[in-house]
Amino acid sequence: MTQVGRQPRTESRGLAARVSLGRRFTPVSGEFLMITSTALLLTLFGLVMVLSATSAVAIGNGESPWTAALRQGIFALLGVPIMFLVSRLPIAFFKKMAWPALFGAVALQLLVFTPLGIADGGNRNWIQIAGFQLQPSEFLKLALALWVAYVLLRKHAMLGTWHHVFIPVVPVGALAIGTVLAGKDLGTAMVLVLILLGCLFFSGVKLRLFIIPVILGVAAVLAYALSSGDRMRRITASCDNLDLYYTDCYQSIHGIWGMASGGIFGLGLGNSQEKYGWLPAAGNDFIFAIVGEELGLIGCIVVLALFTFFTIGAFHVIRKTDDPFIRVAAGGITVWIVGQAVLNIGVVIGIFPVMGVPLPFMSQGGTALLAVLMACGVLLAFARTIPAAESDAAVPRSATRQGRSTGRGRVTK
Repeated sequence: MTQVGRQPRTESRGLAARVSLGRRFTPVSGEFLMITSTALLLTLFGLVMVLSATSAVAIGNGESPWTAALRQGIFALLGVPIMFLVSRLPIAFFKKMAWPALFGAVALQLLVFTPLGIADGGNRNWIQIAGFQLQPSEFLKLALALWVAYVLLRKHAMLGTWHHVFIPVVPVGALAIGTVLAGKDLGTAMVLVLILLGCLFFSGVKLRLFIIPVILGVAAVLAYALSSGDRMRRITASCDNLDLYYTDCYQSIHGIWGMASGGIFGLGLGNSQEKYGWLPAAGNDFIFAIVGEELGLIGCIVVLALFTFFTIGAFHVIRKTDDPFIRVAAGGITVWIVGQAVLNIGVVIGIFPVMGVPLPFMSQGGTALLAVLMACGVLLAFARTIPAAESDAAVPRSATRQGRSTGRGRVTK
């Protein structure tokens, strides 16, 4: 018996290496590039605006004008590599970590009620460890989205009945949200409610079952608002005149003044007047007002356009995937980031009352930036599955055709 047409061992190994590299370096999708580019541009834009918004107050306090921007830049330098690292993780990892991530995030949130907790502006939502301040509720947002997606995946065939929709999603979700409400952070609690409702919506729950958690969520927020006369007064305050200038509307009025003074082209980068101590939280919750004042309507449109492109990329991932877990988790993360941006901008332009919600990617705050970049990493991991499914199916077929064409393993007598 004579054996012919056998490939040399080195050529066989080379083919295997090419197949392995092809799988590892599969071309990324347009959605991947869209989410990545908008996240990086918004982060860079945010660093520039944080520097501009905080430099005047820093100089007045005898500090370097770069202090806040450098601190934010350090978190950006940590967050961007973490985003790309998370994007390489398999989907099975996120499913496996859903329960531990939620338990860990809730445990961190409970630390705000220990001596490690710090109160600021009436909210007790921070902890200080080794000189660093962290806001655990930011990580709770991502953990809640992954956990709800995993639970609904396990119950996918039973989502037609109300008790399978509610249990354990609503009780556990309410417990997580309650830990934030206990710290008097109504804005973050509202974002968590949006995440929960967004996950339920993208899971395909029937609308008649979806209405009940919506009513419960709205009722809980209203009950919490009514529990404090001061909070209710701020919510119902009308800031379209100067009657409440020195009380409930000071921050809102200065935010609107900053936006109005910018006009179409703005006063120029660094030329804001409101940042000189007039507008509280100029580098944080009201950074969009500084964008409007310094860069005008054009700058605001650029920010809105970047968030729009981010939304389009994320929704394409939701639409193209066949994995229910990816659809629900990506939906929850998208509702979080985009919904929080809408709330923040709505506060700045006077549509909503002040609620202490930062603008994703751009507002000063290292924990918020880290959390949102990690969430983008999860979206990128989901986006990788779109071309990977096609590439992984194509590589073995091409390898098989090549093996047949070379006569590998053909034996003749």
